[in-house]
Amino acid sequence: MARTSQPVNLTAEDQAQLVQWESAHGTPQQVALRCRLVLAAAAGQQDLEIASAYRISRHTAALWRGRVRTAGIEAVWDIQAGRGRKPKYDGAKRDALIAATLQTKPKGMTHWSCRLMAKAQSVSKNTVNRVWQLHNLKPHLNRSFKLSRDPKFVEKLTDVVGLYLNPPQKAIVLCVNEKSQIQALDRTQPGLPLKKGRCGTMTHDYKRHGTTTLFAALSLLDGKVIGQCHSRHRHQEFLKFLRRLDREFPGNRQLHLVLDNYGTHKTPEVQAWLKRHRRFVPHFIPTSSSWLNLVERWFGELTRKAVRRGVFFSVGDLVQAIEAFLAAWNADPHPFVWTAKLEEILQKIERARAKLESIQPGCTQPRRRQKREE
Repeated sequence: MARTSQPVNLTAEDQAQLVQWESAHGTPQQVALRCRLVLAAAAGQQDLEIASAYRISRHTAALWRGRVRTAGIEAVWDIQAGRGRKPKYDGAKRDALIAATLQTKPKGMTHWSCRLMAKAQSVSKNTVNRVWQLHNLKPHLNRSFKLSRDPKFVEKLTDVVGLYLNPPQKAIVLCVNEKSQIQALDRTQPGLPLKKGRCGTMTHDYKRHGTTTLFAALSLLDGKVIGQCHSRHRHQEFLKFLRRLDREFPGNRQLHLVLDNYGTHKTPEVQAWLKRHRRFVPHFIPTSSSWLNLVERWFGELTRKAVRRGVFFSVGDLVQAIEAFLAAWNADPHPFVWTAKLEEILQKIERARAKLESIQPGCTQPRRRQKREE
């Protein structure tokens, strides 16, 4: 008669936590395997089924089933479980190291390094590195962000995301913006070419030969880009680019333009031109939300593949390189597909806003414009 394994009852929160641990990049493989075993046991599988599926012994499956039943899901992180060399430092030392990483800074510096933390905690740098990897701590990395203070943030966000996910029938959606101050940089010495065992080189210093501004419109449907370079980025140049779009898309089809809040896009001259050309429908993204304009993603491709490592002896050379990249891109365009839903974006932003408000109350509220004293 087959032996029936004892059931493992987990709450929805415990199951979600195990799934997160199992899929996290910094989770050790042994911990990830234990999470899979416990989730399979919670799903009603027997020890023999689990052992056969994950190619382990039945006793291992029964072991982690019993430990989670008695000690909870935190047991999967028990580094003393199983065989092997016992840890040199106890949990209190590990917790103190983690707390020091998260809550303190070295004197006169902005972040910890492995060696600085090792010296402060009287452990080896390898120990610090292992603990940081185990808990996915990376003090040396830093990401930039900005929460919009636009009072009409939700309204504008809903408009643009709805345009991406459900564009109007028989209409063209264009993401429009300008990339200003693109520098024509020349290196002071010629670099060495790429060869086996060595990457290409270039000097760290450079010579400036002027700048140009690229006005670009990315088609949401097929990924093609219409670009035009100008020496300045005033409303006069923006109107020239709008006339270029009018010629590129003849007929009466509506052109929905996703724009940012740069002053050039809202001058009286531009507003008057848009009123005369009713098929142009502007959609303004919230302030401090350039990530919402898909053409910014294409600007990143341009920078990485054509500008950053280029050598330009004049602005004309830079313009030729940009035009060559435009031609190569449009020969085989790749559309950028927007997948984030409105609810997901709002939930993420609210979590960030709540966290910032807990640190500094009022830092995310819209600023009121002060009237100038006459």
